[in-house]
Amino acid sequence: MKLREETFEVASETERLIIRPLKKSDYENWLNEFKNRYPSKHRHDQGKVDMSVCTREWFYNLVEKHQDLALTDTAHVFGVFRKRDGTHLGMVDFSTIERDDFQWGRIGYSIHNQYWRQGYAKEAVTEALNIAFNYLKFHRIEAHINLDNPASINLAESVGMDYECTRKNFIFEFGEWTDNLIYYKNAF
Repeated sequence: MKLREETFEVASETERLIIRPLKKSDYENWLNEFKNRYPSKHRHDQGKVDMSVCTREWFYNLVEKHQDLALTDTAHVFGVFRKRDGTHLGMVDFSTIERDDFQWGRIGYSIHNQYWRQGYAKEAVTEALNIAFNYLKFHRIEAHINLDNPASINLAESVGMDYECTRKNFIFEFGEWTDNLIYYKNAF
């Protein structure tokens, strides 16, 4: 793992993956894997998305925005890449909820659906939690999960996150206020 504090760039590797911020040179790889997604399999899977607005300039701006968010500790966004060929598999991100006496953040994760059921999500999230605790210095990480998303629940549990509670009417999505299951993990 390496940390360049002047740009707050964190990168990490597992047996099969590289987890790092997106670079401008990732554009074609990133775009190709979004275009290769399968149709949506359920409500929590975007499936194929319209990528027509995602020009090279748009992507360069996205990379710069991610860097700005990291430098201000608002959010830390990481691409997940397969080590053997560099294929972009998905994303993992952390949003800072509160620092000070809490050191509290939220995790989000997404693997392109053409790469599901190969263990990439578990491997990526496990390593991302290592980044969150050891390099970003969070004490607590939460996953906010829809009640009807068993794949995300199983993933959270498989990486050692514990169910804490159900927050009622917690987030506005799908045109309504929805409940979320809260899973958490603390640094040890």
